[in-house]
Amino acid sequence: MSVTAVPLQPTRRSNLVLLWVGIVAAIIVAVLLAFHGTAAVVAAKGTNDQFLAWNASQAGVKTTADGLEYRVLKAGEGTDHPTDDDVALINYVGKLRDGSTFDASKQPTPLPVAGSIKGFSEGLKLMTKGAKYRFWVKPDLGYGEHGAGPIPPNSVLVFDVDLVDFLPQSVLQQQMQMMQMQQGGMPGAAQGGTPAPSGQ
Repeated sequence: MSVTAVPLQPTRRSNLVLLWVGIVAAIIVAVLLAFHGTAAVVAAKGTNDQFLAWNASQAGVKTTADGLEYRVLKAGEGTDHPTDDDVALINYVGKLRDGSTFDASKQPTPLPVAGSIKGFSEGLKLMTKGAKYRFWVKPDLGYGEHGAGPIPPNSVLVFDVDLVDFLPQSVLQQQMQMMQMQQGGMPGAAQGGTPAPSGQ
């Protein structure tokens, strides 16, 4: 019994090259996906330094000289930034690395720019009116090794902040004094007298 062999058609060289290019590309993609997935897991479960190094490499994340990491979620208006002498009106949500919320404003909240943790103050001074930013505050720019309330020691803090507006603290104090005067009436008016003359 004889077996007749069926001759195979020769494969063109260009097809072989394309096949090998496809195989090499698939291997590269698989390695990159594996590395990216591993990096994300290390960032999520690793040390603060590992997390911050991974986070700093993400698209749109910038890092200040002090090590505050931030991303612009929405650009603001104008070119004026809050200073340490200002009070910022903000909406914010504060979370830990695991995503649990430790604080959130229920309405726009006034906050002296210099009256907060260092990383939060630094982030506010980067913003302009109407902007929305996300800050990643490393422990030494936050509550450090002591923590505070629901914030454990050595925590990286993640804040989403809307800067509604800001005013110089002196202007805000004047406005509050005027409101108190309007609510309490003019001095002497409550007794039916006339206001004391000024400059005489």
